[in-house]
Amino acid sequence: MLARLFTPLLFLALSPPLTAHPEARPELGAAGKPGQAPSAKASPPAIVAAAADGEWVTIPSADLLVMDLYPRDTAEELEGRRVVIQLIGPPWSQGWVNNIRRLAAARWWDGLAVVRVQDNYVAQWGDPYAENPALARPLPSGLQKMPAADYVAGKPGGCGNFAEVCPDPDVRFVTDPEIRDSYADHVGFVAGWPVALKGSLSWPVHCYATVGVGRDLAPDTGSGAELYAVIGQAPRQLDRNIAVVGRVIKGIENLSALPRGTGELGFYASPEKRTPILSVRPASEVPDLPRYQYLSTSSTSFARYLRARANREDEFYVQPAGGVDICNVPVPMRHIPEPAMPAEQEAVPEDASPAEKPPEAR
Repeated sequence: MLARLFTPLLFLALSPPLTAHPEARPELGAAGKPGQAPSAKASPPAIVAAAADGEWVTIPSADLLVMDLYPRDTAEELEGRRVVIQLIGPPWSQGWVNNIRRLAAARWWDGLAVVRVQDNYVAQWGDPYAENPALARPLPSGLQKMPAADYVAGKPGGCGNFAEVCPDPDVRFVTDPEIRDSYADHVGFVAGWPVALKGSLSWPVHCYATVGVGRDLAPDTGSGAELYAVIGQAPRQLDRNIAVVGRVIKGIENLSALPRGTGELGFYASPEKRTPILSVRPASEVPDLPRYQYLSTSSTSFARYLRARANREDEFYVQPAGGVDICNVPVPMRHIPEPAMPAEQEAVPEDASPAEKPPEAR
């Protein structure tokens, strides 16, 4: 189990050294319609609201899981208890991510529960009886066992065994001198994910809403059957000690607002206190799910947003901080409805005149 457990904006191409980007410190001009330049003292939300549609990146549905918790009562809307998780891409944690995909496809979590909610730390879900061989739910066949070395990867672009699905070479490591960190040589963003670098290694970091893999004491690394989401201050001491596999992009409040467990480490002392899981599904199996997008971390608007997070100058603030923690620059997310499917066209009689036929049938 887990607890047993603006100076110039800089970009790093996936292999070359850090260099100044020509769009560094873009002129900030008033927040309004998407694509309009925000004012010089615009708030981070105003900068995000003004971002052009072309600066948003759609998350593939194949990278999303949807967890529905049982309603608290029969009158509650199920949608109000939904948690949408984005799985992390290569080169990080792909062995665990592949296991999670297999578990979701097998509907393994259906009927299990949120078993632990520790204040200012994590909410954790899985099989409450995992440690009792007589009661534990059997795991699907074919799950991989990963070494602790897989908690880290090479520098962005070094995808190793996952080269075929590696991010596009144009994806860059984006950072700024005003991002301060005590845990790594450099921290920044790659394809929307907060990432740390030290020497030749990189790893995703634990921020609020990060999803990781519960495990027992080392050398156990967990299979991915037991997961947790961070619901408190970023526990960066977990970085490189546990597998980060994703993040909650919608519905984190449905985990963070759950009653705290009264047992050791926040586990529920009584089974009836647990929150049952109705289902965990790949997004492709969930009808009418919106499309989710993140603000490209290599976009001009993100550069403005990052600087505004480091130096709040909108009207509420008296003193700009002059720096920011990586986890205090949450990557902006939004969702848009799926495009409507075209209505089925009525059959056109073969003897209809050209004027009676729709253009595509003429």
